[in-house]
Amino acid sequence: MDYVRRLQIKRRTTVNYIVENDMTIIVNVDVMLAKRKIRSKELAEAVGITEQNLSILKTGKAKAIRFSTLNAICNYLSCQPGDLLEFTEGGEATDI
Repeated sequence: MDYVRRLQIKRRTTVNYIVENDMTIIVNVDVMLAKRKIRSKELAEAVGITEQNLSILKTGKAKAIRFSTLNAICNYLSCQPGDLLEFTEGGEATDI
């Protein structure tokens, strides 16, 4: 199993951010970083946020994200917001 796939499985089982009773938003920033072979420090510098704030976002502990920050991350990683954020109903993530 390659590194990105293991990371996806790990993220889906350990970091689920509960928004309300039966809704879960999974943050896949670290998966995209692994796919693009980019370090967190590099992304934080390019986007203009601190490494600590990027870490909070990656671990799913962030309560919000500015559209300008999401836009900058997507531009730098050449991806769509849906590649970074995933919504799952029922409180548990489903495996791809």
